[in-house]
Amino acid sequence: MELDFSRQLHYFWALMPEMILCAWGMVVLIAGVSGKHKDPETATTGDPSFGGSADLGWLALAGVLLAGMANGWLYGITEVGQSSMVAIDGFRLFANWVLLIAAALSIMISFAYVYRQRLQTGEFYGLILLATAGMMFMVGARDLIVIFLGLEVMSIAVYALTAFNRRDRKSAEAGLKYFLLGAFATGFFLYGIALVYGATGSTNVFEIGQSVSSGSASGALLTVGIAFLTIGFGFKVSAVPFHMWTPDVYEGAPAPVTAFMSAAVKAAAFIAFLRVFMVGFDGAYDIWYPIMWWLSAITMVAANLMALVQSNVKRMLAYSSVAHAGYLLVAITAANQTAAASLLFYLLVYTAMNIGAFAIVIAVAHQAEERLQVQDYAGFGWAQPTLGVLLTVFLLSLAGFPGTGGFMGKIYVLQAAADAQLWYLSVVLVLTTIASYWYYLRVAWFMWMKPQHSDDQHDLVAVPVPMRMALAACVVIVIYMGLFPGGMLEFARDSVEGLASLSGAIPDFGE
Repeated sequence: MELDFSRQLHYFWALMPEMILCAWGMVVLIAGVSGKHKDPETATTGDPSFGGSADLGWLALAGVLLAGMANGWLYGITEVGQSSMVAIDGFRLFANWVLLIAAALSIMISFAYVYRQRLQTGEFYGLILLATAGMMFMVGARDLIVIFLGLEVMSIAVYALTAFNRRDRKSAEAGLKYFLLGAFATGFFLYGIALVYGATGSTNVFEIGQSVSSGSASGALLTVGIAFLTIGFGFKVSAVPFHMWTPDVYEGAPAPVTAFMSAAVKAAAFIAFLRVFMVGFDGAYDIWYPIMWWLSAITMVAANLMALVQSNVKRMLAYSSVAHAGYLLVAITAANQTAAASLLFYLLVYTAMNIGAFAIVIAVAHQAEERLQVQDYAGFGWAQPTLGVLLTVFLLSLAGFPGTGGFMGKIYVLQAAADAQLWYLSVVLVLTTIASYWYYLRVAWFMWMKPQHSDDQHDLVAVPVPMRMALAACVVIVIYMGLFPGGMLEFARDSVEGLASLSGAIPDFGE
């Protein structure tokens, strides 16, 4: 009885950040229906300086801050063994920081948008908190069933957020597409869990790793199970050919939701992806290595080619997100300690530069779903020089320009690939990165080199204080990680110690 109580207490403390987010999400939901939180005048002007709805946004941010404090407190907890369903290791805690930063930035850039579009504020921010809690369940889980539960908590909340703007037909269409395809991919994921359980006799990632490494796992069932789990994860990370939902959903969803999805959902899926395959399937590396190699190569090539012909900025950033999934899949293919650290570093930088770019897209669109064509940015840099410079920095970082965090992220991924002797995959990464410069710099070229149309004068773009704070944080992260990456990379390396394999090293298979 005392042992059972001890275990329950262990899980209570281990899940403290997630419990805070869940409880706070319900508080925000209740606060949203307890009084009048819409001011028609501020909703029309998009000015979040007044009106009760802004209080809910700050309340949601307070919940994220409390969860962050709980996550920091967990660094003082020492975990015994690796057989628990929930991990308290550096890998999970670093991942939580990425997710909490993504949630906070997404909330901050959405204040004026929520007002302008007259959205239900309590439900909007409550769903963001609940989705973040689901993501944190995913990244901290050592059991496939817990990962599945976290995946469903996250997915259901994000489905609702995608279709949140009921007055926009594109939003409803995007939500329906995402739900149908997501449910289909979830079936593959769940069936993969069943097959892996049949092959190894366990759903615990650590015990699966022991079974696979000892050779006692059933080979045929394990191979099919790994393939099905790859399909489920591939859908969530938007890997080609499981990316078909991404451009339509990113274009139709409310812009702050698109920013949140492109950063947080991708980060949670990749971190869970890496833990399952590096810890659970490290002994079967020769089975899933060719799958990951081709998945990464095809994703990088196809996504960048499709992005080249996009004229809608949100669709362009959607294909850009798919391309970055390909770069991150290189880290999973490399499957070594350097790869795990580079993936954490890359996700942190990617969160900042991607949400920063979407924030400016929202501002240019006047907190709505308009002015989304590349041509609409003609002359914007000279009309709004501060925003123009910031967007240029974010685009350069997404492209991997030297001096930015995006460049250092790709350098570390390449280093991991070199350690694993993935020479051909490294060449594909470099060539596709060079190709991506065209569509990123095309937007910058329109901003600075193309004169604005005489009938298309750029109105003064109002940037609310929360969005300014978010933009400042994003640009600081991007530039600091580009110029002084050593400290954060060392933190990432410390966070992945002991994660790799049961034998201490992931086997490297050259090309």
